[in-house]
Amino acid sequence: SCTRRKMNLKSERRGIHVDQSELLCKKGCGYYGNPAWQGFCSKCWREEYHKARQKQIQEDWELAERLQREEEEAYASSQSTQGAQSLTFSKFEEKKTNEKTRKVTTVKKFFTASSRAGAKKEIQEAKAPSPAIHRQASIETDRASKEFIEFVRTYQKPGQDIYKQCKLFLDTMSHKRGLSIEEQSECAQDFYQNVADRLQTRWKVSPEKVEKAMDEVEKYIMTRQYKYVFCPETTDDEKKDLAVQKRIRALHWVTPQMLCVPVSEEIPEVSDMVVKAITDIIEMDSKRVPRDKLACITKCSKHIFNAIKITKNEPASADDFLPTLIYIVLKGNPPRLQSNIQYITRFCNPSRLMTGEDGYYFTNLCCAVAFIEKLDAQSLNLSQEDFDRFMTGQTSPKKQESDSFSPDVCLGVKQMCKSLDLLSQLNERQERIVSEAKKLEKDLIDWTDGITKEVEDIVEKYPLEIKPKSQALAAIDSENVENDKLPPPLQPQVYAG
Repeated sequence: SCTRRKMNLKSERRGIHVDQSELLCKKGCGYYGNPAWQGFCSKCWREEYHKARQKQIQEDWELAERLQREEEEAYASSQSTQGAQSLTFSKFEEKKTNEKTRKVTTVKKFFTASSRAGAKKEIQEAKAPSPAIHRQASIETDRASKEFIEFVRTYQKPGQDIYKQCKLFLDTMSHKRGLSIEEQSECAQDFYQNVADRLQTRWKVSPEKVEKAMDEVEKYIMTRQYKYVFCPETTDDEKKDLAVQKRIRALHWVTPQMLCVPVSEEIPEVSDMVVKAITDIIEMDSKRVPRDKLACITKCSKHIFNAIKITKNEPASADDFLPTLIYIVLKGNPPRLQSNIQYITRFCNPSRLMTGEDGYYFTNLCCAVAFIEKLDAQSLNLSQEDFDRFMTGQTSPKKQESDSFSPDVCLGVKQMCKSLDLLSQLNERQERIVSEAKKLEKDLIDWTDGITKEVEDIVEKYPLEIKPKSQALAAIDSENVENDKLPPPLQPQVYAG
């Protein structure tokens, strides 16, 4: 049945199967898109964002002009009647408040998937981190600063310019803590673009060195900004984290067979790869730099590809990779998954998310999380009744084997029967291993005997005749006893003509 489900993967598993084109920007620019950017790549999303913002600014100007005219008309009419002025002004204030409230939220509603909680600046300022966390942050910050200074020294004057720009950016961001996280993200993205352009146009730095410099810039500024911009209290990132974590816990019953995961954990080497992949995706939360978090996703994905390759004895395809990634996320339940995805989306150097293997694997992770959030009975090829029973915990696929027992059988007997069944399976495997070992031993003996017989036949057919050692030939310059019989050497003749 699993084979049949694989053949109908596209029709039945609308959530698992993702064509390569679906991972790309929906504007058709060729870069990878992202759900956080409404399916656009970073570049196209920023263009759409700026268009919407310019439209909002234009509408705000028109609103201001209209309000100004209404205010002037209200003031003119107030010359005739004081009561009329009070009524008009109160209506004007109400209309102005309503209009401004509606306009301010226009862009946010367009680009934000869910509503955000109100600002909690007072709570954030009053909540001080523990000394242990503060010491750890200071150590990492100091290390990042020293490494960045050592790096910029290798770039000489361009490096000095980079350092000044970074210090200026950090000073500026320290005064913009009150901005929304989207506005802070916009500032960081503009800074990345400006520094890269400055290195290319002003200092004529090669593209390879620009990319390396941008990695170091990102590491420096985001290590210092991490505690302010990762999962801030002014967003609903924490709420999304808890929702995804609860969702994954509710799906603990999902088996590899339901997802048609082409990985056999019975193979020790494959089992090790699965454990390493889970470790990498969990380790992502311990990193502070977006690029380091992406590196964890990439390492996890490569372990998945290796596990599939070992199991199938052939390279993995995209249709194999995504279901396996979903299974790894379900099995690992990474901490603060949505916060990490949002943090990478907001503050990573956009060029890393738009192209390359990091961008490809990150886009697949976003697709995997979206699939988990929308997973239903049809996605797993289950009936709605079974899906509901599994979700409510009434039963699970692993427990269905014991349904053959009568209700009054005690738990110990059920466990004993399972243990006996397991021992029977292990005994069969052991007998199969012993049989294969004996067969291998027989094959080795037959092979040795066969080679020995072939050698004997060849020796018998072509016997080796050892001849006596022949007398060595005399050297040309050795003493020759017949020298007397040789003619005299030719003498040179002088031609007088």
